[in-house]
Amino acid sequence: MSDGRPWEAVGLTQEEYRAICAELDREPNHLELGLYGLMWSEHCSYKSSRRHLDRLPTEGPQVLQGPGENAGVVDIGEDMAVAFRIESHNHPSAIEPVQGAATGIGGILRDIFAMGARPIALLDSLRFGDPADARVRYLFEGVVAGISAYGNCVGVPTVGGEIVFDDAYRDNPLVNVMCVGLVERARLVRGTAAGTGNVVLLVGAPTGRDGIHGASLLASREFDENPGDMRPAVQVGDPFREKLLIEACLEAVQSDDVIGVNDLGAAGLTSACSETAARAGSGMQIDVGRVPRREPGMNPYEVMLSESQERMLVIVRPEGVARVQSIFRRWDLAAVEIGKVTGDRCLRVFEEGREVAAVPVQSLTDGAPTYDRPWKSPEVETSRWEPGIAQGPDPGDALTEMIGHPAFASRRPVFEQYDHMVGINTVLAPGAADAAVMRVKGTDKGIACVADGDGYLCALDPRRGAERSVAESYRNLSSVGARPLAITNCLNFGNPEIEEIMGSFVEVIEGMRTACLALDTPVTGGNVSFYNETRGRQVHPTPVIGMIGLLDDVERHACSGFLRAGERLFILGRGGENLGASQYLRLVHGISAGPVPAVDYPLERSVGLACRRAIAEGIVRTAHDVSHGGLGVALAECALTSPCGLGAAVDLSGCDDPEVAFFAEDGSRILVAVSPEFAPRLREIAAESRCPLKEIGRVGGDHLEIALEGSRVLRSSVQELRNAWERGLE
Repeated sequence: MSDGRPWEAVGLTQEEYRAICAELDREPNHLELGLYGLMWSEHCSYKSSRRHLDRLPTEGPQVLQGPGENAGVVDIGEDMAVAFRIESHNHPSAIEPVQGAATGIGGILRDIFAMGARPIALLDSLRFGDPADARVRYLFEGVVAGISAYGNCVGVPTVGGEIVFDDAYRDNPLVNVMCVGLVERARLVRGTAAGTGNVVLLVGAPTGRDGIHGASLLASREFDENPGDMRPAVQVGDPFREKLLIEACLEAVQSDDVIGVNDLGAAGLTSACSETAARAGSGMQIDVGRVPRREPGMNPYEVMLSESQERMLVIVRPEGVARVQSIFRRWDLAAVEIGKVTGDRCLRVFEEGREVAAVPVQSLTDGAPTYDRPWKSPEVETSRWEPGIAQGPDPGDALTEMIGHPAFASRRPVFEQYDHMVGINTVLAPGAADAAVMRVKGTDKGIACVADGDGYLCALDPRRGAERSVAESYRNLSSVGARPLAITNCLNFGNPEIEEIMGSFVEVIEGMRTACLALDTPVTGGNVSFYNETRGRQVHPTPVIGMIGLLDDVERHACSGFLRAGERLFILGRGGENLGASQYLRLVHGISAGPVPAVDYPLERSVGLACRRAIAEGIVRTAHDVSHGGLGVALAECALTSPCGLGAAVDLSGCDDPEVAFFAEDGSRILVAVSPEFAPRLREIAAESRCPLKEIGRVGGDHLEIALEGSRVLRSSVQELRNAWERGLE
């Protein structure tokens, strides 16, 4: 191993190679170097981000499991808990979109049922370039096909998420997937290999050569070469086998025979063995000769580095091995004894009785280097929109243009490819509300979940953009009536070795920290995806926030569509005073102008509290947050998602400029509709919650009409808006 530059083959630096030699007091052999290459990769070790991630708040009375496990877990009462996590599969999806997205779904599912939780919902946060571009269209259609094929076959509904189109993601799409699961508190399982002498079972699919070096090379560097050349590093999924694996694992963990369960995801056997042993302070001995293989001639290096899908590591008491194997056999799955837990804190790999690798477990996990990358804060967009510089088209024409733009157009062509009702837990169909709502069977409770982010705002101002991303997720949950509990996150950035990119990451972390502390939403875990760039072209800094909320009574929820003519329209909160950083300026005028509006946290909390109380009392059934596109787009979306095709008449008297009144995105606001008899109670709730409240109009008719000072400024047919909205992604 002394000849050449062996570290480069596994994505390490010469300094890191020297550190490995010092740790082992010798040079590593080929296999050992491969193990370190995986575990010390950016994707697995978080070596550029770890010191900054420690700034995030992770504790709260509701948190049962924070960062460091397969998934975060929060308590929802009645001895029930929710496990949830979000992960990225950006690079695989850029290379092979169908399998890249499909195996992203498979991996996030395994993170959830590894905790003993049954997956009940999937969400996806997707970003692409201009869909008119042929390659972007290929990636977009392939990713959607991969998500639908895997999720539909495995029997877990895809209930929400977001799709963003921006030229910053032309070459590097972002594919972030989130899963939510339910578990009884007493049946919560962790990925630990405790107890010397306990047996290590490898269960599920046989091991192949797909995905080798996926974590160390594919997910931990930029793309400068032809993506097609890296296709063998993308895993291949089998959703039917995953379904069997879900059921078998959930049955097995009901037994006291099982000590721990861990997914074989990124870094395959290497990470599953080292991480489970490290969590328990133990060691592990495995024999790769016992690993079932689907390809002949595989050597130990290939077996240990393979990221073949649908595999789990299960730690079992010796006396329970036969019972656990019989469970997997009943589900037509292999459960092969490949090793045992040891007390020497080493990972030892054998082949046919010969030791082929021996490394300290902690050196693979906690021993990875932690870098304090040089960084500098990026320039923040402070140019301010001044009245008169936009002076755009007629507001009605502008609204039609925006609602028909791919940024706002109906996502029905995508949602229709997903089975969102399988499992019959889904309360609201995708697109019907600001967040997905799932029932908790056997109780009155409901779980609301959202996956949302704003790379555009973070490109203008990373710190404020991150704050607003957390605040909008908080507001989305409040808009369906759910009390926000906690977040998971997927942080998507370019090359961290560039000071401005690293500076954006640091600022985003600080923004998230501020928001999570102010809104009492601790971080239970997540994922960092660096090197999202191609030929030097970076994606926007894009934190995606996955947030979970709780409804005490799932029947008391709100949707975004207008439901009944004659209901009165109110705005909870205040804002609508500045067009800075708005989608209106960006899409209609091509102006990227700031500043990004600051978050008023006392206002955000009071708006959320008032909305949740009104929904819980049953007086509000329509609620929609005012965010991208401002009040004009929010009103249009309420009309377009109305099951009755209802419009509204609105008077915004007191506003001087119709562009600002219609399209400003600043402030914290939720649009709600109430029957006239409930309006007094809504005013009481707002006053008790210290929430500003303003009546702006009524629901009814088949047009959207907006007036200023008694003069009608905008009148658009709901059908005309629908025509533009539904054609946007054709």
